[in-house]
Amino acid sequence: MISYLLSITTILLSVIMKAPQIIRIYNQKQTGGINLTSLLLDLINLSTTTCYNYTNNYSLMAYMEYPIILFQQYLLIGIVLYYNNRLNLKVLILSVLYVGIFSAFVCKLLPSSILTILVPFGTPISLSSKCLQLYTIMKFKNADSISLTSWFISAYTNGARIYTISMDSADKIMLTNFCLNTSLSTSILLASVYYKQTSAKHIS
Repeated sequence: MISYLLSITTILLSVIMKAPQIIRIYNQKQTGGINLTSLLLDLINLSTTTCYNYTNNYSLMAYMEYPIILFQQYLLIGIVLYYNNRLNLKVLILSVLYVGIFSAFVCKLLPSSILTILVPFGTPISLSSKCLQLYTIMKFKNADSISLTSWFISAYTNGARIYTISMDSADKIMLTNFCLNTSLSTSILLASVYYKQTSAKHIS
């Protein structure tokens, strides 16, 4: 029962995971503490996972949160680029290239075996993304634009998966993955809280 409830809340929270971050940047009109490379790594990971599930004809319910989070990731990257004044020709060319490649996978113009090779790299890509974000916050001592809600959701959903997987398959690889992701998400959350408080003290 607990495992089922955690799974449901994980899916529901994943649907709105990026929204608080998008709203915060929009309201502040600046992106202090946000690492663009981290966002792009997440984009690659989400895109690959979504395409892999789609091309393998898996049930939409089994991966529905991924395309929803992916859509939010598009918005998040777009708003970060906008407020950093980086919406230029280079971004347009890379965007067209990105759409072309992943559309080719979806339309099965490129072999799905490539996605099968790429999917296992999802874990190191995800961990690298979080490490970069944590590094950026600590290097610049700036978490002004970081949404605590988004990172709380990230920490919670990853932590919840530790329990659900341990109760279900007890897959050691998956457990290791979610333990590391939970630790990094929690670290980003705590670092953000710390530097937000530090910034508030300096202002006052």
